[in-house]
Amino acid sequence: MKKIEAIVRPHLLEGVKDALQTLGVQGMTISEVKGFGRQKGHTEVYRGSEYQVEFVPKVKIEIVLDEELLEGAIDAIIKTARTGKFGDGKIFVFPVEDAIRIRTGEHSELAV
Repeated sequence: MKKIEAIVRPHLLEGVKDALQTLGVQGMTISEVKGFGRQKGHTEVYRGSEYQVEFVPKVKIEIVLDEELLEGAIDAIIKTARTGKFGDGKIFVFPVEDAIRIRTGEHSELAV
C-alpha cells in the first residue's frame, strides 16, 4: 500500500476528488493548510496598502491505496490540479506498512 499526500489549490479540490473517485478511490482526508514554496508567497493590495502574504492557503489531500491504483491516482491529480502557474502544488508518495480499521480490527487492504 502507498500513501499519497497532495497539496493543491483550494478551488481545484472538487475536480481532484471527482477524478479520484472515478478511479475507484474510496476514501480520502482533506485538510486546509497554509504554506509557501519557491515563490515565498506574494504581495496583495488592500485599501491602497501593499502587504506580503507569506503563507498561501492550500488544501492537502491524503489517500491510502493499493499500489495498482497509484500511477492512475497520480495522473488524475496532475491532470485536474495543473494550471501551469507557480503554486500548483506537490505530490508526495510514502510506503504504508499497515492500516487497521478501528471498528472491526481489519488489517491491510481490507481496512482501506
